[in-house]
Amino acid sequence: MSIFDQFSDPELCKSVLDAIHSELEGELRFMEVCGTHTVAIFRSGLRSLLPPGVMHLSGPGCPVCVTHESEVGMYMDLAGRDGVIVATFGDLVRVPGPGGTCLKDAMAQGARVAVVYSPMDALALARENPGDTVVFLGIGFETTAPAVAATLQAARAAGVGNFRVLSFHKLVPPALHALLGDPELNLDALVMPGHVSTIIGLEPYRFIADEFRLPAAITGFDPLDILQSLLDIVRQRNEGRAEVVNLYRRAVQDLGNPKAVAVMDSVFAPADALWRGIGMIPGSGLALRPGYEAFDAQKALGLTLPEAKPIPGCRCGDVLRGKLTPDRCPLFAKACTPAKPVGPCMVSTEGSCAAYFKYQMEI
Repeated sequence: MSIFDQFSDPELCKSVLDAIHSELEGELRFMEVCGTHTVAIFRSGLRSLLPPGVMHLSGPGCPVCVTHESEVGMYMDLAGRDGVIVATFGDLVRVPGPGGTCLKDAMAQGARVAVVYSPMDALALARENPGDTVVFLGIGFETTAPAVAATLQAARAAGVGNFRVLSFHKLVPPALHALLGDPELNLDALVMPGHVSTIIGLEPYRFIADEFRLPAAITGFDPLDILQSLLDIVRQRNEGRAEVVNLYRRAVQDLGNPKAVAVMDSVFAPADALWRGIGMIPGSGLALRPGYEAFDAQKALGLTLPEAKPIPGCRCGDVLRGKLTPDRCPLFAKACTPAKPVGPCMVSTEGSCAAYFKYQMEI
């Protein structure tokens, strides 16, 4: 058995699960910040194996889901412009905007929307279409921002003048700080995102333990990873400790990836940003620095954020804040399904509602 196979080994998982059952004192309400963790917990069947006193809540860890309604409205307006090709990752194509329409609907009406697998693909598209403006939708956390930054460096070095980026990137630590400051959010611990942590490391999360006195564990996505993080959290709480620990050392260094951070910081600067369900969070977004303003789609094309009201009946924002589980939304599995989503949490492969629908409905 390889070291990687061990993280799915049933016997090892059972031993850690047994320890959680025997050592858990009272209830444990934890938030898994990352949407991939939400999917992993359901897919592996862990949710049904954990002690009854353990409740997991989803956090704002789905980049498509936290994209604000006004931001969706902005890029929907952009998609209708002549001479513009919108380049985007696939999940964003089906996210409903104001009025319930999405990029897929805009494509049916003639809008030029290209699904790409990387920002470099969008840059290649700009080179292939010199008579058009190609706008890449910069959606994502610290995980994807360095790749977008590197693409902008390449665009500037090569003099590709028809390439633009609409930066809706979000930063995880400021959002967590805002959430934990909500007195209505009742949490005992956090399971931290593995992907984001490969970039930023451990230090940006220290406030969780120092300021809010909550245990937190960075972990991977295999069953043993998640169980080990929960056992560590249980033991921290039993011992009256609050620490941020790195249990994903095969992928995450305590200092993160300094080179990726340096690339990101050379192109982007922190800025205030809107989050679906939360609102404006200071310093939680990324704006292009002055040396890259020529590539800023919002400034170059004169785009403004439209007023956009929340989708009637959709509780996606409350799910992202850990206020309720998806199955408590009145639209869940009724008006809102993966085939006909009302909100983004049912669209994205990392969305909590999509995970609940796919796995919970099978139980």
